[in-house]
Amino acid sequence: MLIALGILVGLSTHMVVNCGDEDDPDICSAVIGFSPFRGSLIAFAYEGRGRIALRHGDWRRAIADFDEAIHLNPGRASFYRDRGLAHRQNGEPELAIADYDEAIALDPKLAAPYHERGLALAAHGDLDRAILSYTTAIRLAPSDAEVRLDRGLAYLAHGQADDARADFEAALALPVAKNDRARQIARARLAELSNAELAPVSVPRR
Repeated sequence: MLIALGILVGLSTHMVVNCGDEDDPDICSAVIGFSPFRGSLIAFAYEGRGRIALRHGDWRRAIADFDEAIHLNPGRASFYRDRGLAHRQNGEPELAIADYDEAIALDPKLAAPYHERGLALAAHGDLDRAILSYTTAIRLAPSDAEVRLDRGLAYLAHGQADDARADFEAALALPVAKNDRARQIARARLAELSNAELAPVSVPRR
């Protein structure tokens, strides 16, 4: 009897924590409504349903679920990072930045929140802080070509072509990842920079 109860509890816990993996929000909703677990543990079911909403582009639904997850378990960095992404996708960079700041305060050793905060800062027009955030992400994850590319783009928008070139070249020098998008964009931007340098300079007429 105790063994059966232990298995049931284990399965229930697994369902609470991983319901978002099934891409079916009704599963998470059922877990939220009927699971014997409450409090901070049920926050994972809200997170799972929020992530499903993110994957389907329902930013407001995602934000509402992450709000509830944070209310139930305010000490988990991933909840703020998830809500930050939803706010960023919903065109709310200031709210996204605040969430990434909180995620970083709770777990400062992860590169991803610094990278994503950089994207939100760049979207908000704060290129100086975006570059600083990308730089920290690169220090924590030096083999991530996406961060190199995004810092290079920020440098380029900031008028720092030499720094941008260095980041694009660094992105190309990194091992090929499954998603080669960063390398392709870096290669294209390097070509644009080279073409701009080779373009003849017209002499203004008197």
